[in-house]
Amino acid sequence: MTKAFIRSALRLAAPALLAATLVSTPALAQDGKTVGDITVSGVWTRATPPNAKAGGGFAVIENKGASDDRLVSADSDVAESTELHEMTVNDGVMKMREMTDGIAVPANGTLELKPGSYHVMFMGLKAPLKQGELVPVTLTFEKAGSVTLDFKVERIGARGPAQGKDGHSGMTGGGMKKMDGMGQGNMDHSMTGHGTKSN
Repeated sequence: MTKAFIRSALRLAAPALLAATLVSTPALAQDGKTVGDITVSGVWTRATPPNAKAGGGFAVIENKGASDDRLVSADSDVAESTELHEMTVNDGVMKMREMTDGIAVPANGTLELKPGSYHVMFMGLKAPLKQGELVPVTLTFEKAGSVTLDFKVERIGARGPAQGKDGHSGMTGGGMKKMDGMGQGNMDHSMTGHGTKSN
């Protein structure tokens, strides 16, 4: 009776376990896509508050080629428009600018899209980004071409993907706001705008 019960339970559980594996596989497979000499990995974004109009996307882009390339555009259906931006903070003033000519990816080098620096900007979000979702984003390079990846949505205020090296993803607080300039929940994009005085 006990063995029969265990066999029956395993038969019922097996499809659920298989489904869970299949659901998680696409997110894992997205880490490390290559097009030409370019490899894109560590892709993620942050969850946004309900009324947020914008959000940021981040990634590590490695150029294994002998010549420079450029990230020239980004595109995603989650927003009215998707742009490449740079954020800087000078004398406590936060400034954002669109990189209309793209962003250089040096030969045999790495470009990091990260909070407080270069990033993908989702303008005019059609719906809030929710933790755990996957956001399809197409990155286009001048020489290598285009690659589409699923950016995993991390918690509001995250400083990196959940599997990040520093182990501090998801941390929030005033100190973090000053360190990365992004604030909590994409504050630079959705709540304050360009050229805003930081706290």
